[in-house]
Amino acid sequence: MEEENKELQEQTEVNVEENNIKEIVEDDGIEISGDVIAVIAGVAVSEVQGVYGMAGSFAGGISEVLSGKKNLAKGIKVDKEDEKVKIDVNIIVEYGSRIPDVAFEIQNRVKKSVEGMTGLKVEEVNVHVQGVNTDSIRKENNEDKEDNNEESQD
Repeated sequence: MEEENKELQEQTEVNVEENNIKEIVEDDGIEISGDVIAVIAGVAVSEVQGVYGMAGSFAGGISEVLSGKKNLAKGIKVDKEDEKVKIDVNIIVEYGSRIPDVAFEIQNRVKKSVEGMTGLKVEEVNVHVQGVNTDSIRKENNEDKEDNNEESQD
């Protein structure tokens, strides 16, 4: 069994060299892209209550509009070294949410999801709060004003 694994690994290394592939192939032949890890983390973040959205770059927002697809990796940066991963998450929170609780929940869900799906060790999940969504408060204030105007006209 051990000899078969060595032969398979040698064959993989030969094939990689023949095809001039410069990507490092792990012992088991599986390479997980940082983009895949970012999507896994993005889905986990989107499930946390109190997160309004992800804060990404301006260019990312334009490409999302033009393609018509939602970018699940928006606002997520992944640094991968060997079997260890560091993830930075940039979010916008809902007004009224307790930020430390939201951040803690994001850290737990992202770590659990990424480690469970990839087998990689998540060393850090850094949560950066880039803003607070206050649109719902403005809408409530406008509705209150409209209600008051209707009552005063009666």
